[in-house]
Amino acid sequence: MEKINWKIATFYELTNDELFDVFALRTAIFVVEQDCPYQEVDETDKIAFHVLGIINKELVAVARIVPPSQPNNEVKIGRVAVKKAFRRKKIADKMMEQCFRFIEQQWEKLPIAISAQQYLIDFYTNHNFKVEGEVYLEDGIPHVRMVRG
Repeated sequence: MEKINWKIATFYELTNDELFDVFALRTAIFVVEQDCPYQEVDETDKIAFHVLGIINKELVAVARIVPPSQPNNEVKIGRVAVKKAFRRKKIADKMMEQCFRFIEQQWEKLPIAISAQQYLIDFYTNHNFKVEGEVYLEDGIPHVRMVRG
């Protein structure tokens, strides 16, 4: 597989084209592919750091990192998505490592939380997340809260 170039930037640091590509990929996966008609772009995008995985100028993977806030004082990772044609190539694993490295540089040892789709529990467990609580529905899809650290 070709080299993945990683970029982590705020909403305001991304170009218009990059933002368009991020929102288009997320919409293709979370709204169209998962048949989940809800507002994909939200206010959190403005305060988050966006993780972009690019191969040959094509956006193939995205995630967002939400800075800590009270009361939990934890960092959140969300909107983790890999373009369909690039799945099963360990790109999501590499992206998680990019997220962890960035989070450690910014906030040292704060816990990291995710709202994981239930079918991805094993994936996140392999990245040292632990399930906290019961399965719940988020936009009609079973999710579970998981925390690392």
